[in-house]
Amino acid sequence: MSARTTGPQLTLGLVLGVLVLFLALGALTIGPFPLSPGQALAALFGAGDAQAQLVVQGIRLPRVVAALLVGAALAAAGASYQTLFRNPLVSPDILGVSAGAGLGAVIGIFLSMPVVAIQLFAFAGGLGAVLLVTVVAAAVRNTDRVLALVLTGVVIGALAGAATSLLKVLADPYDQLPAITFWLLGSLASTTPEDIWPALPAVLLGLVPLLLLRWRINVLALGDDEARALGVEAGRIRFIVIAAATLITASVTAVAGVVGWVGLVIPHIARMLVGPSFARLLPVSAVVGAGYLLVVDTLARTIAEVEVPLGILTAVIGAPFFIWLLASGRRGWS
Repeated sequence: MSARTTGPQLTLGLVLGVLVLFLALGALTIGPFPLSPGQALAALFGAGDAQAQLVVQGIRLPRVVAALLVGAALAAAGASYQTLFRNPLVSPDILGVSAGAGLGAVIGIFLSMPVVAIQLFAFAGGLGAVLLVTVVAAAVRNTDRVLALVLTGVVIGALAGAATSLLKVLADPYDQLPAITFWLLGSLASTTPEDIWPALPAVLLGLVPLLLLRWRINVLALGDDEARALGVEAGRIRFIVIAAATLITASVTAVAGVVGWVGLVIPHIARMLVGPSFARLLPVSAVVGAGYLLVVDTLARTIAEVEVPLGILTAVIGAPFFIWLLASGRRGWS
């Protein structure tokens, strides 16, 4: 990377980082108990009005941190999947991660388990779905391995969706069904620090190999033959990337529920800003995804008297953007 290209990209990264900080401060001030930026900052550091401290530290700060974490994680996972599969239509939903996590959480709710157990079920469901996809795809012969993985992921995701629908039919319509429906649509309404702390190390654990392997992933995006010619073990790198991105996705899905479109749309925006190089795409996707979901979550809790689920807003915003992307014929992929 030359100094001529590094300078503008560092400036872009700095601008995006500062913008996300301003968005976070704005999110702390907005709500039924409005605060000025100065009051929000004072409350954040334990000064000023006691009620403001309770609102900021006890309610809004956990949501802001969760939105930043979930948005960054889903966008980073989406960028990883798209680069790995060389397909701009791939998102964390691929390989059945979201559907498996959703099924795990629904089983937990159906069995009236506590919140922590529901999150563990969601995490186990996401990882279990990917494991099943990997095993089934490995057993499929006479076809492209990547294509087999993607198609198997679609099938396993459909089966998990069918099982989820069956549990919704069997669930108590007055207690369990509303909880299942709201969770599947995604929300940060009841997020607490105890929800965030278990997910944070898992997300970091998934990001580390992606950062360390960023140059090899770039080579892998050229194709398996080119990667082998350059000395990159395609199979091993692909396994590590899938495992890391799945760990990231399952961890935040256990916290926020099923939030679609972030991992599909945000990598495209990041690619427009910095190009297809994974070394730049990964951090920019994470920062843009964090800011994006923070804005969406702020809208979700303020645009109506009743909180709007995140999955509805991300679909309403993401679908028109993706249609525009397709209609405009932008080719940010290569």
